[in-house]
Amino acid sequence: MSSQQASGRSLIALIADEDSTTGFILAGIGDVNKDGERNFFVVDNRTPTSDIEDAFNKFTKDRNDIAIVLINQHIADKIRPIVDKYMLAFPAVLEIPSKDHPYDPSKDAVLKRVQKLFGE
Repeated sequence: MSSQQASGRSLIALIADEDSTTGFILAGIGDVNKDGERNFFVVDNRTPTSDIEDAFNKFTKDRNDIAIVLINQHIADKIRPIVDKYMLAFPAVLEIPSKDHPYDPSKDAVLKRVQKLFGE
């Protein structure tokens, strides 16, 4: 992928539970663009899977200002087929743990691809 495809991408997007989102916003990643679009999507137990899919697709396909999409791993599990199919370098999709759900490397789509490259 050329560096031109990465140019202009300066934001980190977040699809996460309320605690993770609060922490990242306090750390300074929150942004609302001129169209009123946020670079974060808060997920709770009542959030429909279709809304999570829509947020993922918006951040990875529609927004040209997103460089990295962080997603809680337990939320990524809800849309696992879509996350596993995603292969582009920009924006990079990284799975992160949450307070109540520890990170499981065996589920991480990026780590699976790396292991496949090394024949593991």
